[in-house]
Amino acid sequence: MNDRTILISNDDGVNAPGINVLAAVMRNYGRVCIVAPQEPMSGMGHAVTVRHPLRLRKLEEEEGFSRYSCNGTPADAVKLGIQVVLRSKPDLLVSGINHGSNASINILYSGTMAAVLEGVISGVPSIGFSLADYSYHADFSACAKYVRIVVENVLNHGLPAGTCLNVNIPPVAADRIRGVRICKQGQGMWMEEFDERKDPHNREYYWLTGAFASIPNGRDTDDWALENNYVSVVPAHMDLTAYPAIELIKKWSWDAE
Repeated sequence: MNDRTILISNDDGVNAPGINVLAAVMRNYGRVCIVAPQEPMSGMGHAVTVRHPLRLRKLEEEEGFSRYSCNGTPADAVKLGIQVVLRSKPDLLVSGINHGSNASINILYSGTMAAVLEGVISGVPSIGFSLADYSYHADFSACAKYVRIVVENVLNHGLPAGTCLNVNIPPVAADRIRGVRICKQGQGMWMEEFDERKDPHNREYYWLTGAFASIPNGRDTDDWALENNYVSVVPAHMDLTAYPAIELIKKWSWDAE
């Protein structure tokens, strides 16, 4: 057994098909520990639990593998995994495989990528994997090959400090995937609206709906890669500073009158 320790989390729930596919691949690279939400937490972003207690439940354990559920968010799961279950930093954190794309603006809403960024905060090399198919019964058969390619590159070369990888896989058969593209984040966005309804007591409530719209921004974006059947790999980090705006905004008037 390889002496690496690999922490796995997700936002689709501890028993989601995608996390099982990811765990099966990662067991080739070391001891695997899954710590993930007990129920789906898609769209939670980087939320953490502060209003009620967090609880862990061990679901299974065998040589080189363990699985825990928690009643919190993906970020909570990673915190608990590192600080409570493992009580040390893992050698690698992987999150997913998400049921649905986390390309473009989706990274800001994604619980899958929040788990990854929580790993980065703790100084752990971290990768998020997503399949651009939102079905619970999505076909993950093409994913294992690209998980291995990305993971082996990270294990062999490492990642720059503070940097993680956001990997998205197109929802097509393996023989239709054209390769891997290293990309920048696209500029697509959700065109949203609220479906207004009334409950049995005639009170209004709202259900968020919408469709994702890709905004063309060149052939080097994750949106373009997925639309053209490439696996997209976007290096991401936590620093949201808009550096080009710093000098511009310094020229504004900042003296109190």
